[in-house]
Amino acid sequence: MNENISALIQLSHEIGREDRQLAILAEGNTSAKLSNSQFAVKASGCSLATLVEADVTSCDTAKILALIANKTLKEETLDEFLLEARVDGLGKKPSVEAMFHAWLLALEEVSFVGHCHPVAVNQILCSPRARDFAERRLFPDEIVCCGPASVFIPYVDPGLLLAREIQERTNTFIQQNGYIPRLILLQNHGIIALGSSPEAVLACLLMASKAAAIFMGAATLGGPNFMSPKHVERIVMRPDEAYRQRQLKI
Repeated sequence: MNENISALIQLSHEIGREDRQLAILAEGNTSAKLSNSQFAVKASGCSLATLVEADVTSCDTAKILALIANKTLKEETLDEFLLEARVDGLGKKPSVEAMFHAWLLALEEVSFVGHCHPVAVNQILCSPRARDFAERRLFPDEIVCCGPASVFIPYVDPGLLLAREIQERTNTFIQQNGYIPRLILLQNHGIIALGSSPEAVLACLLMASKAAAIFMGAATLGGPNFMSPKHVERIVMRPDEAYRQRQLKI
């Protein structure tokens, strides 16, 4: 088995653990870069918790990216094109969200992507406080694992429209902030973590879930009390935090 596919399956099992409340049934999807021209993604309708090699489909990156750029493409014909994008025509139908996976994996130093619907985070993403949670930070470890800020995506239909919105808003985020985000939050939907390793993706997802629980607890006590931009920047620049990230492979 390809090393990155093996790592992808293990990451999927970690995200799909029932006790973590990140995803149930066939919720969520994961992907891994295989080369500059191919990537692997969870097949549609498969469970992260029980994912096996046969549930992972290798896709042609260029063919998937062409779908995002095709302004005449209709959702009704999308399945046909997703099947055509499979390497050598093999494997199950890729997840409809393979499009945003392909685009995110094309970003510099991004080799793994994980998408799920954590109970704690979705309680906030389905509330009026969603943007606050995306753009501000509560504690240092949230910054270390999830970055100083996240991309916030107002609700759009999953699939083609979502992929285009992620592309546009993530590009804007990179232009404005000068770095690639670790976390993308989808209003009324879920979250996406991206990183150079499976460890980085899992750490981001777990810390986002913890941060959501803290956010909700703080809200009941008159908060949240967010960290100031100055304090956020200080955590980003601390050499000991950079060392810890390297040790944790995040």
